[in-house]
Amino acid sequence: QVQLVESGGGLVQPGGSLRLSCAASGSIFSGNTVRWYRQAPGDQRELVARISSGGSTYYPDSVKGRFTISRDNAKNTIYLQMNSLKPEDTAVYYCNAFGYGYELGNRDYWGQGTQVTVSS
Repeated sequence: QVQLVESGGGLVQPGGSLRLSCAASGSIFSGNTVRWYRQAPGDQRELVARISSGGSTYYPDSVKGRFTISRDNAKNTIYLQMNSLKPEDTAVYYCNAFGYGYELGNRDYWGQGTQVTVSS
């Protein structure tokens, strides 16, 4: 059973930085697009970064220029570097990948989430 485990969240002041990590117990990230989402209380889950197997990235305007997604395939880990954090970045952050094939069940996999709080 593949598991995704996020870490690196915490409390940071506005303008600060955090680096989130998402480690997979299996090779679900290999050759796959991986995403970071966030969800604030009362809001829908929103995509904040995406990286393809080839390294192409996408960011919505709300985080472009401040967030950077990267991957280390050898470690089955993806990262989200978040700089110039704002109070509106406060949310639970989740990593996500789709498990293709019979063994992975052709379904979405999610981590348990890591809380990021930006406050003075």
